[in-house]
This record gives sequence, structure tokens and C-alpha cells, in this order.
Amino acid sequence: MKKLWDLFITWFKMGAFTFGGGYAMLPMIQKEVIEKHHWATEDDIMDYYAIGQVTPGIIAVNTATFVGYDVAGVIGGIVATLGVIAPSLIIISIIAGLITNFSELEIVQHALKGIQVAVCVLMFHAILNLFKKGVKSILTFFIFLFSFLLAYFTSIPTMILVILAGVVGYVLTILNKKEGTSS
Repeated sequence: MKKLWDLFITWFKMGAFTFGGGYAMLPMIQKEVIEKHHWATEDDIMDYYAIGQVTPGIIAVNTATFVGYDVAGVIGGIVATLGVIAPSLIIISIIAGLITNFSELEIVQHALKGIQVAVCVLMFHAILNLFKKGVKSILTFFIFLFSFLLAYFTSIPTMILVILAGVVGYVLTILNKKEGTSS
């Protein structure tokens, strides 16, 4: 029961104090899930994020579900998912009742602009960490570069890019292994 409570509280905190979605949540996941509770490794989280890109739903929710499932099975997945979405449900319910009264206030508009900047910084930090952890060779660098160029200059859906990068990585790894054994 304590493990389920820890899952709920941990993901609740991340859901409550992270603005900007799943990527902005990476620093907190690093601290809470990997370093504090040891529920997953950095590689596990990278895998969850990759899977979260190609599965329906929000990356943060998918990641919470994957981690929760690994820690305590189906009930753990449900508890972690409820933990990460509960703050949003609470906050949205409160804001919905107050938004019409405060949305026009200049101080609220400036505060939201400041939050947007902070979210950009968190996302940039998360992207740098993902880059450092994911791009480990010339092969992965070229997969990154090719994926980045396709994402930036075309309208190919992200899901297709992730699947394509996975297939290319798999095929090239198999070809490199065959090349290494035939020499």
C-alpha cells in the first residue's frame, strides 16, 4: 500500500508543479523516479518517452502509466496515472470557475508570459539531456539529424518519424552486426 501511495504522491507532485507537458517534466522525473525512488533507469525513461510518442495520449500520462505498471503492475499504472492527472483536473476545475473574472487582468497575462519562458527553459534542458543520452554514436547522430530535418522541414506526423527512426536504427544495427561477424 505504501508503494502505491508513493507512486500517487510522486506523480501528483510532478503533475502539479510541471508546466509545459511531458518534456518539461523530465528534470522532475530524473530526480524523483530515477534518483530518489529508483523505479526506472534513464534508458527506461527514454524508452517510455519514445513509446509515448507513438501511442495515443499525453506523454506525461503514458510515462506515469509505464512507470507505475513496472513498479506495481496494473494497479500501479492506474494509481500513477491518476496521480499525474489529478492536479490538472483540480486546477482546471478551479480556473474554469475563475477565468472569466481574472483573464483580462494585466498581472495575470504577464505572469503567464513569464511561465511560458520558464517552460521553454525546462524543455530546452530536457531536450539537451535527451540528446546526450540518446545520441551515442555516428549512427544515432545521423538518425537524429535526419529526423530533425524531416520534422522541421516537412509536415510528416511525429508518430511516423519515430517509427521510421526506430526502423532505420534497427536495420542499421542489424547490418552493422552482420558486417562485424563476417570480417
